[in-house]
Amino acid sequence: MDGWTGYDPSRRLTLGGGERGRTLPGGDLTGIVRARRLSRAAMRNIRQNLFFAFAYNAAGVPVAAGVLYPFFGILLSPVIAAAAMALSPVSVVGNALRLRTAGLQ
Repeated sequence: MDGWTGYDPSRRLTLGGGERGRTLPGGDLTGIVRARRLSRAAMRNIRQNLFFAFAYNAAGVPVAAGVLYPFFGILLSPVIAAAAMALSPVSVVGNALRLRTAGLQ
């Protein structure tokens, strides 16, 4: 059996699937829809963060290594490179905080 839903008299909705079950207090079936929307929003957020991290590193590491110096004479200061690397997690956290405003209703 792939997944199951049960309801008990104590007004708790129990969802099961695989090895683990979930319990939604109050027996409100709309909680299933909200949980699914939150799950999809979280996965979309994870994919965005992975894309941003890949793009950031694909562009930032060669510039920090001096690839642009022979063509344009541009060198990246180690201080600027360190600041950019320190601000990378800030963009991930900022993107993750958008989940608070996700339309789950």
